[in-house]
Amino acid sequence: MFRTALASVLLALVSLTAQAQSWPSQTVKIIVGFPPGGTTDVIGRLVAQELTESLGKAVVIENRPGASGTIGAGIAAKSTPDGHTLVMVPSTHGTAPALYASLPYEEKDFAPAALVATTPYVLVVHPSMAATNMAQLLAYLKANPGKVEFASSSPGTAQHLAGELLQRMAGVNIVHVPYKGTGALMPDLLSGRVPMMFENIAIMTPHIRKGALRPIAISSVKRTPLLPDLPTVAETGLAGFEVLGWFALLAPAKTPPEVIRRLNNDINAAIAKPAIVTRFAELGAEPLTGSPDQAVAFIRGEQEKWGKIIRDAGIKQQ
Repeated sequence: MFRTALASVLLALVSLTAQAQSWPSQTVKIIVGFPPGGTTDVIGRLVAQELTESLGKAVVIENRPGASGTIGAGIAAKSTPDGHTLVMVPSTHGTAPALYASLPYEEKDFAPAALVATTPYVLVVHPSMAATNMAQLLAYLKANPGKVEFASSSPGTAQHLAGELLQRMAGVNIVHVPYKGTGALMPDLLSGRVPMMFENIAIMTPHIRKGALRPIAISSVKRTPLLPDLPTVAETGLAGFEVLGWFALLAPAKTPPEVIRRLNNDINAAIAKPAIVTRFAELGAEPLTGSPDQAVAFIRGEQEKWGKIIRDAGIKQQ
């Protein structure tokens, strides 16, 4: 019986090795849990194009939008773990476990293959506010507790959580005003009805350059080439403040390690290309390289960090 069991294990290992060596044997699908045209979709398509060239097989995007990307992630988690179905997840993957009472997957259902990119957020205020830097803004907020509102595209988003983190680290009291998407909030932000928010730098830069909004600080730990003279929040006195949008490529758990390593190597090489770096910069993004183990640690760290902030802020699960 022992020999039979051992033979079965060895046969399974040989089968997995053979699958990995012949991978990809068909079209590779990258699921994106958001509609076409968004940042996750655009970055996913750039990765798909690069992988098509390096793997010698077509790599295509399949959009499965809904529930902040969790529907698409759930589909990928239940896919055959042979490397032919993957999922591109953004930073909402880091907040979903704390925001949703029930998810169509568990984190153990995934094998992170690669980190891809980060996108910083910029804190902007309407020009009607007198503050031109963080010190002035915090002084105003402390002098007017509970009287200043900040916008977000919906509860639990990076825009919302960045505001919550600012409150906790700076000891201020600002009022969160959620909207149903960035498009819905922009008229109120640009008119000054809601005078401040954190938002993706690529979205805000055109308004900043026109003078419609005033930038105060960047949410990343280092400055951005898009606004090189703008300090980070951490530089302004809130050491350790960091809020990033990010993107990672995940495979279903039990995908052969050889496939994961190949994906990781090819993606790290692709996002180092000058043309990809330039295209990312146009999106306000920077390449984020690393090993599969580093991707696992990064995602776990994001989930722990934001889970605590969500619980401390009293944000209710959906």
